[in-house]
Amino acid sequence: MDNRKRGPSLRVMIGHGRIVAAPGAYDALSALLIEQAGFEAIYLTGNGQAASMLGLPDVGLITLSEMAERIRNIRAVTSVPLIADADVGYGSLISVRRTMREFEAAGASAIQLEDQVSPKKCGHELGREIVSTGEMEQRLRAAVDGRENPDTLIIARTDARTTHGLHEAISRGVAYARAGADVVFVESPESESELREITSSIPVPTLANMVETGRTPYLSTRRLEEIGFAIAIYPATAFLAATRAVTTAMQRLHRDGRIEDLTDLASLQEYHQVLGFSTYTDLESKLGQRARETVDAS
Repeated sequence: MDNRKRGPSLRVMIGHGRIVAAPGAYDALSALLIEQAGFEAIYLTGNGQAASMLGLPDVGLITLSEMAERIRNIRAVTSVPLIADADVGYGSLISVRRTMREFEAAGASAIQLEDQVSPKKCGHELGREIVSTGEMEQRLRAAVDGRENPDTLIIARTDARTTHGLHEAISRGVAYARAGADVVFVESPESESELREITSSIPVPTLANMVETGRTPYLSTRRLEEIGFAIAIYPATAFLAATRAVTTAMQRLHRDGRIEDLTDLASLQEYHQVLGFSTYTDLESKLGQRARETVDAS
C-alpha cells in the first residue's frame, strides 16, 4: 500500500494561475530524480516508456496494461501529480473508457489523449495523420464517461497544426474543450506568435510541449507562463540527457578499460540516497528485531 503524503491535485494547482512544469519520466528512477529536483509534477512520456522498456521507437507499440503498470510503479515512489500519456486510447471507444479507469486506478492525475490515427507517431515527426474532429470528440466523451475521480484531468492533444495548419488545430482545441477536455494541448506550433494565439483562442487551460531541438520554439517556463500556458511538459529532457551521458560513459569505458574521470558519475552514496536505501535497511533491522522479540516471548 502506498502511504506517501500527497500534495494538492493537478486541478487545484493549475487553478492557482501559476504554470506547472512537468519533466518527462522514462522510468521510476528518472521520476524520482525529477521529484527530488523540486518539480511539482511528472509527465509519463510514452516515447520514453517505449525506449526504456522495449528499446523501440514511439510508434504505438506500448500497450494499455504496460503503461498502467509503469504508472503504478512510479506512483509507489513519488508524491507529486503524474500526467500520463495514453496515446490514442488503445483501441475502441470502450477501450478508451477502460484506459481512463485503469490509468486513474493506477494513480494518474491526468490522462492525455490525442487525435492521431492508430498507430500514432511521435509528435515532432512529419507525416502524422489525424482522425476527424467528431471521432476525437467521441474519444473524449468516452474518457469523461470512464472518469471516476473529478480531480482527474483529461488532456486533449491535437496534431493538426503540422499537416492542417494552426487555424484547424485551434478549431479542434475549442471543439475538444466542448467535448469535455479540461486542458488542450496543441502539438508542434512553430512560432511564439502561434503559442500566443493558442492561449488566447482556446477557452480552457492549455499545455505547451517543450522538446529540445523540436519544431516548437524552446522557451523558458517563465515565458510560457507569461504567454498564458497552464502546464509546460518537457518530455524528452531526461531521456536525451541519459542517452548522451550513458553513451559517453560507455565509449570511455570501452576505450580506456575504466572511467578515468569519476566526477562524471554519481557516487554509490548519491545513488543510494536517491533510492532511499537507508530507509529500507532501517526497516529490515526493525522487522528483524520484532521477529526476534516474538520468538523470545513464545
